[in-house]
Amino acid sequence: MSRKVVRTSKFRHVFGQAVKADQCYDDIRISQMTWDSNFCSVNPKFVAMIVDASGGGAFIVLPLSKTGRIDMSYPTVCGHTGPVLDIEFCPHNDNIIASGSEDCSVMIWEIPEGGLTTSLTDPVVKLDGHSKRVGILSWHPTAHNVLMSAGCDNVVILWNVARGEAVMRIDSVHTDLIYSACWNRDGSRILTSCKDKTLRVLDPRKGTVLHEKDKPHEGSRPVRAVFVSGGKILSTGFSRMSERQVALWDPKNFGEPLTLQELDTSSGVLLPFFDPDTGVVYLCGKGDSSIRYFEVTDEAPYVHYLSMYSSKESQKGMGYMPKRGLEVNKCEIARFYKLHERKCEPIVMTVPRKSDLFQEDLYPDTIGPEPSAEADEWFQGKDAPPVMISLKDGFVATTKAKEFKVHKSLMKTTAASGITRRPSHHNSASLSLEVC
Repeated sequence: MSRKVVRTSKFRHVFGQAVKADQCYDDIRISQMTWDSNFCSVNPKFVAMIVDASGGGAFIVLPLSKTGRIDMSYPTVCGHTGPVLDIEFCPHNDNIIASGSEDCSVMIWEIPEGGLTTSLTDPVVKLDGHSKRVGILSWHPTAHNVLMSAGCDNVVILWNVARGEAVMRIDSVHTDLIYSACWNRDGSRILTSCKDKTLRVLDPRKGTVLHEKDKPHEGSRPVRAVFVSGGKILSTGFSRMSERQVALWDPKNFGEPLTLQELDTSSGVLLPFFDPDTGVVYLCGKGDSSIRYFEVTDEAPYVHYLSMYSSKESQKGMGYMPKRGLEVNKCEIARFYKLHERKCEPIVMTVPRKSDLFQEDLYPDTIGPEPSAEADEWFQGKDAPPVMISLKDGFVATTKAKEFKVHKSLMKTTAASGITRRPSHHNSASLSLEVC
């Protein structure tokens, strides 16, 4: 009689824990929009959340330390004329955030050090190019000032933000609503999932389809997909019987999934968050009250269930902290910012360890805030791997300040192509936003 051997993994005992009530952000009216984006973006300085706003769209940006009850009169970022659908902080400058809205525009904002003191209504740059609402935003992981946006007009646009230019417009590939769009680790590929039931791997600079998979999940509800280690793809979707599924694919051999697992019969879309350092993927369902996590490895069945964090209240959205914002001395391997109807609650994922020493096996070198290419270089064909940093002494920014420049000399040319630049009160030839 063979005994079942439990698979060894250092992440088998990862556990999730909500922080104490006084470390939450309370009395925030989270947006009621029925849109399947995260509604929250975080970095080591700020947490941003889309909020309810009358007569337009707004989001609130708080310094991480500003916990407790947030006053109703706290300033917001409120330049959009329609509801905000997605927000994302720039990975190379913690003070820059992009927002996409139902008003068809994308706006880039600078958050001052220490947070907002008055409401922001004028963006640094306004990007007009979509004819319908913009629901998906994603910054390039390694190239400075490159932003991808996807709208309900079934178009993906790659922007050079510093120039305010739509450099690449992918408008003939998707035949229906785009559910998700993301980059691979070095930003040389884009992965999209679409309502036409097709997963596509695209060459971002040519706009061509390199690999595609028809019906990765049989059901008609939204599919989400992300790149994981080794160029593989993890997707979440629904079966014909509306059971939620998670699958792993090799795009070079898209015929059959490496694994396909059924999870439950809830109706919320599963948002995947993949950590390339640990190989752990976290699945957060919109409307769920739990976070499931799995380890992705090279041995069958490839996606191994680890555990589940459960709570009583359902989540309206979820923010995911970059690795450099975690507390390494507490063996924290992930931190989520869970949105309730009226508050934001951080949830810490920890590997239990007895030693207080730095755990090298949990914290390999991770992606830092320094870009490895400029926008112009990347659009001309340069692919560069991410610049890695060590977390051994906690992350400290040692690189020189990275500037975000908007070229005023290009205002006339960009205005002619329907891209407007807001007037600035600076007299210099370029606006520099610095990150410490």
